[in-house]
Amino acid sequence: MLPRTLLTGPSLADAALLGHVEQGREWPLLVWAPGPGVRMVSSAVLGGGIGERRWVVNAQVPPGYARLDPVAHLRELASGAGLAGAGVGLMTAASVADRRHAADGGAEALVTAGIGVRGWAAAPGAGGVAVPRPGTINIIVSLPVPLTDAALVNAVATATEAKVQALVELGADASGTPTDAVCVAAPTPDGGAVEPFAGPRSLWGARLARAVHAATRAACAEHLAPPPVARR
Repeated sequence: MLPRTLLTGPSLADAALLGHVEQGREWPLLVWAPGPGVRMVSSAVLGGGIGERRWVVNAQVPPGYARLDPVAHLRELASGAGLAGAGVGLMTAASVADRRHAADGGAEALVTAGIGVRGWAAAPGAGGVAVPRPGTINIIVSLPVPLTDAALVNAVATATEAKVQALVELGADASGTPTDAVCVAAPTPDGGAVEPFAGPRSLWGARLARAVHAATRAACAEHLAPPPVARR
């Protein structure tokens, strides 16, 4: 039997692909439900921040999604999928059916990506968007060991660095899209050892970085492939 400190829920590789209807058409809904005993940190509009979370949904929505109630919408989708309790809700106009999974030493990453609109974070004159739009690179990470609050935040930074590395290596002149989101899950501390660091040179941060890097490269490679050379 695994120690209680280890995350024993389903692997990210086993995330279920369901569906939902929006604007008269069915769209994919990616669901991962590790169950109780899990803390998550996320930048998501639903379930963001740090706290106990039981599930994550990543909903594909139509391009030009115009609803102004994404939190309520995501709650409806989670309820329709049979999910209860607190969870994290992500949205994207990219295909969630084309998700990419990678693992390294127990760390896992699941990435969905669409990078038609991308750029550098420190773009001159950027900012001022009142309503968050559906994100296009969504990263979900699962670690099998408990993390302190600081390490959870550190893990988000490490995942973001790994994402940028993958984009640069693929030749993208960008650090991401304007609305990328990250969610990191780890077991709730139970009084035993808790990892204090998740930077890229810590044991679990390095594993997390390699998993995110591999999944992001795989998710973005097709979007950044050079056009075929025309034959004469």
